[in-house]
Amino acid sequence: MLKKLLLHEPLLSLTIDRLCQELIEYHDSFSHSVIIGMQPRGKFFADRVQKKLRDLSGFSLPIGYLDTTFYRDDFRRRAEPMRADITQMPFDIENKNVILIDDVLFTGRTLRAAMTALSEFGRPKHVELLVLIDRKYNRELPIQPDYVGNSVNTIQSQKVVVEWKEQGFQADSIWLVSND
Repeated sequence: MLKKLLLHEPLLSLTIDRLCQELIEYHDSFSHSVIIGMQPRGKFFADRVQKKLRDLSGFSLPIGYLDTTFYRDDFRRRAEPMRADITQMPFDIENKNVILIDDVLFTGRTLRAAMTALSEFGRPKHVELLVLIDRKYNRELPIQPDYVGNSVNTIQSQKVVVEWKEQGFQADSIWLVSND
């Protein structure tokens, strides 16, 4: 197994700062906006974005966490049952600007499931997608992020692994892992 470091802690912090600056530039005010982190790992990224936006702009956006397990098209096709995480949505999204946050965008199938799951909580006015890593050239669905931390050219056999301190790792880091 071959591991290549894509982003380490200082560069990851700068990337999150830049993404938050882009959000601030695009949004006049966040008065009708909410942040929704995709479970499981997008939740850690969403928490960081919410905190950084509060530090930079003074806006404290409501935050929720969305699990798409039961909305996935491969839910019953896996050899091992999928483990669901808890969806925490302490608000409805009716007429809200939703900033959907995930760590890695790969095929787009998880985001398709997220769009279906979001409909359970209302009809948003607008949905934006913010991702830390965009795995280019692997999309199965026509889904593109609005905000991207870093784009990586990958092949199907490679994997992007995001490690957060909140998960028990010593440092935040993002790796490209090849089984070759």
